[in-house]
Amino acid sequence: MTRGVLFHVQHLLGIGHLKRADILAEGMAAQGLDVTVALGGPPLPGIRFRGAKIAELPAARIANEDFSTLLDAAGRPVDESWKAARKAALLELARRTAPDVVLVELFPFGRRQFRFELIPLLEQFAEIAPRPRIACSVRDILVASRKPGRDAEIVSILRRFFDRVLVHGDPTLIPFGATFDAVPQIADLIRYTGYITAPAEPAAGAGPDDGAGEVLISAGGGAVGAPLLRAAMGARPLTPLADHVWRFLTGPNLPDDEFNELARGADGRTIVERFQADFPARLKTAALSISQAGYNTTMDILRAGARAIVIPYEAPGETEQRLRSDILAQQGLLTILPAAELSSETLAHAVEAALARPVPKLAKFDLDGATTAARLVAELAEERWVGPPLGRHPRASDPRA
Repeated sequence: MTRGVLFHVQHLLGIGHLKRADILAEGMAAQGLDVTVALGGPPLPGIRFRGAKIAELPAARIANEDFSTLLDAAGRPVDESWKAARKAALLELARRTAPDVVLVELFPFGRRQFRFELIPLLEQFAEIAPRPRIACSVRDILVASRKPGRDAEIVSILRRFFDRVLVHGDPTLIPFGATFDAVPQIADLIRYTGYITAPAEPAAGAGPDDGAGEVLISAGGGAVGAPLLRAAMGARPLTPLADHVWRFLTGPNLPDDEFNELARGADGRTIVERFQADFPARLKTAALSISQAGYNTTMDILRAGARAIVIPYEAPGETEQRLRSDILAQQGLLTILPAAELSSETLAHAVEAALARPVPKLAKFDLDGATTAARLVAELAEERWVGPPLGRHPRASDPRA
């Protein structure tokens, strides 16, 4: 009998969470699971959720970097009627799909803005016998801006509803306890999956457009990528790689006026595009990658063994990208340029420094997280019918946490 998974996915500013969810959904489908993605934001080019069904909820996003203000599809602040309609749509989808596993991206460690629908969803499944298994999908590092008492609240929700916390990282590099002090209280729920990376498919085309020797400049989703893209355009003539092809991948969320300004600088060896589906493959043959330091881009860089300069996102309270980048830079796997120091001149100096260092060695930590996570979800689906009832989790400690 095919087991079903309901995967709640909500992207707000960048596209990193969505890309990771895309890889996970494809991995779960490959395990023979019937995956339905409850998608809380608008679909994006290149994010296909192959093998899964997509159920679009009323779309939500945030106002720029203000994570406290939710906007609807028309850009208006959401109100109680909008929340009620979206909650009803999610609960109806849950009843219709009747999943064996509910996988929730980030909550309760984040996405608190969606408590209005997620707590009722979890409560609805708590009343079913045999109860569907509940799992959280979370990256290796949490932001450091949690308020007093927040960790206790997180633990309470996890112990009440959740069977697993799937941490998409490797504890030999960064244990989850590095940014979540309450790990001992949930250690029995934690399973490390390894880092989520997409297999690198061959780059499209051949000859001059096969990506060999390119400088790849990427800005993630693009919502906050304009300073990096402008600095890279200005840095080009100041670097030893000025005669190489420079490919600018702006992301779908870069404002049109910024994209058009950048595109005016395009020529035969300067390519400006919104998106490249074969980005991981191009990294393998690139002379250099210059990018923001989001989880997905960083893991693609490590999997490719590419020379790389990263500019971590460091808005107030945003510590995740810098912490991971610092650890990787100490191992010689990439070069950091702090966002506060970014200019065409400093980026040109960073290019020279990156080229002077040895080619990075392939990372030794686990980069096969999609396969492991999918297997763990498949095991949960089977466990629904033989496992213990809600709330009887053993509390064995995990020394790696």
